[in-house]
Amino acid sequence: MIPIPASLKSKSSAHDLKSRLDWGEPALTIIDVRDRTTFNACHIQGAISLTKAELVDRASANLELMRDIYIYGATDDETAEAASMLREAGYQNVAELAGGLAGWQANGFPIESTSAIVG
Repeated sequence: MIPIPASLKSKSSAHDLKSRLDWGEPALTIIDVRDRTTFNACHIQGAISLTKAELVDRASANLELMRDIYIYGATDDETAEAASMLREAGYQNVAELAGGLAGWQANGFPIESTSAIVG
């Protein structure tokens, strides 16, 4: 039996997110704010691409304010900036994924890339 993961934290590790995914909790969204070309080359499996320029408008149109959101960018600074944008727009459950894609890959967690799904 997989234990119930800890609740959402404002700064989360790859392990925090992976434990929620392994638990099978569907009520979360993973947002990648890097540019689309970079996203298309490789991203966390299941992530959606919302660049910072469109982040608040598209999130507001598609995600409820209480949704649990894990967000990452090219750097932790970019991640923090994007998370701040969502929080200012009224999103209350936003977690910054520390280390972003590199932190995720360092743990061997599944990614999607243009060549194939790597797991």
